[in-house]
Amino acid sequence: MPVISQKTWSLAFLFIFLFIPVFGLCLANPESKRPANENWRNLEPGLDLGLFFAPKKSIVGDSLIKILRADPRFFSLKLLNASASKSKKRYSVKKWVNQNSLIAGINASMYQKNQISSVSYMKTGNHVNSTWVSKDKTVLAFDPNEKKISPVKIIDRECEDFQTFREKYATLIQSIRMISCKGENVWAPQNKIWSTAAVGTDIQGKILFIHVRSPYSTHDLINMLLKLPIKLKRAMYVEGGADAQLYINTGKEEHEFIGSYSTGSREHDGNSFSNPIPNVLGLKRIE
Repeated sequence: MPVISQKTWSLAFLFIFLFIPVFGLCLANPESKRPANENWRNLEPGLDLGLFFAPKKSIVGDSLIKILRADPRFFSLKLLNASASKSKKRYSVKKWVNQNSLIAGINASMYQKNQISSVSYMKTGNHVNSTWVSKDKTVLAFDPNEKKISPVKIIDRECEDFQTFREKYATLIQSIRMISCKGENVWAPQNKIWSTAAVGTDIQGKILFIHVRSPYSTHDLINMLLKLPIKLKRAMYVEGGADAQLYINTGKEEHEFIGSYSTGSREHDGNSFSNPIPNVLGLKRIE
């Protein structure tokens, strides 16, 4: 099974994703645009890996947006918490995924100074990692308690009643909203930039794990995501800087993407270490 790191992935998959399809299209029509589905590569039924050049070039790095897209008919989400274990031990996303027989994982949320608790409300089943319901307006909900509701939903507290949905799902993760109910960017322009991990859903209800190592302001990144042909409906920010991680291991291939840049603390693209984190959102096959 090939193990492909951040930098190796960029070089190898640029060829697979971009050079071969683009070369073919150029022969047919030098001025034609690439079909949207050519940015995606199917990994297995219900699971696709997308690679997109950001419309705006970053000051460092490859300016690539990587997106793992999962169909909830084939895959379910799982929240993993260090707080649920006796040891309270934290791991990299890669280790969380492999220790729990998952196929992918991403940061579940930012965490507090105690290195364990989420900055906002987080619970799964009977385990509550953080009781604090903050002012943040999005809540990722899954593990439904009812059969006829969506298996995965990003609740927008501005246009939906959180208390109603709170009783309908066993797992809830609150974080920072990126897109309004009307599909608009809700972040103000800013000068600070960083690597980013985000979680979203598209108009078909598919799950999106989004990772961008090259630094952008969140405002600019949201604008770019809305321009991409990914049918993005809702999205929430889950981490930035060197802690931002996305890991994939299907058994046939493996990819690890890690963040690096953060204004004011780590202003470079040289990070190659996967930091241990306390809370991970995992993806598992539905048997």
